[in-house]
Amino acid sequence: MKVEARVFDIVAIFALVVAIVYAVLTGSMTRDGVEPIGTVALLLSGGLALLVGSYFRFVARRIEPRPEDHEDAEISDGAGELGFFSPGSYWPVAVAGGAALVGIGLAFMYTWLIVLSGIALLIAIAGLVFEYHTGPGHH
Repeated sequence: MKVEARVFDIVAIFALVVAIVYAVLTGSMTRDGVEPIGTVALLLSGGLALLVGSYFRFVARRIEPRPEDHEDAEISDGAGELGFFSPGSYWPVAVAGGAALVGIGLAFMYTWLIVLSGIALLIAIAGLVFEYHTGPGHH
C-alpha cells in the first residue's frame, strides 16, 4: 500500500502546485482577477488525492508488507490467491442504475426522483455489500 500512497501523494502535490500556478497566472493575466472555479477544482482535487493517499498510508501500517512494497521482490512473490471475486452479480447494474437516476433527478431537480432513486440506490448498495453475508458463525 505504500506504493499507492506515494502515487496519490505525488498527484496531490502536482494538483496543489498547479492550483497555485493557475491562480497566480489567472490573477495576473486577466482583468477579472483570480478565476475561482478552476482554482477551487484544482485545490479540491489535490485534497482528495491527499485524502486517499493518507488512507493508503494508514492501511499500510496495519497490514503486513506486500510484494509490491519491497524493492527486491520477484514476480513469483505475488503468486497465489488474491481474494474472492463474485462469479456473477446483478447488484452492480442496480447500483449503476440507481446512481444514474439520482444524477438525472439532480440535473432536473425532481425531488421525488432524487428521493426514490436514492432509496433504490441504498437498497442496491446494501444488496451488493451483503450479497455473500451468511450471518455470524456461518463460514
